[in-house]
Amino acid sequence: MSEPAPKNMAVLDGVIDAGRHRLAVRIYYEDTDFTGIVYHANYLRFMERGRTNYLRLLGADQHALFAAAEAEAPGFAFVVRSMQIDYLKPARMDDLLEVITLPEEVKGASITLAQEVRRGADLLVTAKVRVAFVSAGRARPIPKPLRVAMSTDRGASE
Repeated sequence: MSEPAPKNMAVLDGVIDAGRHRLAVRIYYEDTDFTGIVYHANYLRFMERGRTNYLRLLGADQHALFAAAEAEAPGFAFVVRSMQIDYLKPARMDDLLEVITLPEEVKGASITLAQEVRRGADLLVTAKVRVAFVSAGRARPIPKPLRVAMSTDRGASE
């Protein structure tokens, strides 16, 4: 298992606050199209970072949680099963965005996450993402310790 990041580096992964994961993303030239607006597919990358870092932070203080999940379902992974996305307003180069990830429903083998991309008070993109838990190439029930952690985090936001 890798060493935990130094405390000042953890901010790169964002923070979980009141059940919501928040991740800052700066827009660079490479994120934009020829008009200077963020290319639509790049929002998928930003939201993937939000989901990945949310899961990382859920286990950051509970390494035993992910060890238990690995013992129960070796080689586990979360994969996107479906996504509904609405593009409401554009972002541009040098904008500072916030990707917000919030667990909505934790079921046996899947999680539904609500995600938003914001620039200050402006809501730019919304998405509902259903993520499946897989091990050995098949959908499997999410191990109980991980499901409990996500459900507990979900309860913190209500």
